[in-house]
Amino acid sequence: MAASVACAFFFDAEPVGEPGKHALDACALCAKRLARDSDVFMYRGDTPFCSEECRHEQMRLDAACARQAARRLQRFTAEAECHRGQRQSRKVSIAS
Repeated sequence: MAASVACAFFFDAEPVGEPGKHALDACALCAKRLARDSDVFMYRGDTPFCSEECRHEQMRLDAACARQAARRLQRFTAEAECHRGQRQSRKVSIAS
């Protein structure tokens, strides 16, 4: 009985700042309504998914975004180094 009370409490809790919207009403990826008597697959602590497939798809999307961000950072760093080298090469000493 204690487990069902804890489960009901978990599903009925309202997130802070979002009155009327329950934390585990729907899958974060496909928006499928989550039933109280079905499994909920969690990712990153508090993000619910209706199935392992949805959770893995979100993980794949997050990994792709992280790779893209890393490439952008690498490109930005390389461009900054290139510009820094150009600025240094433009310095000319004038002999009087």
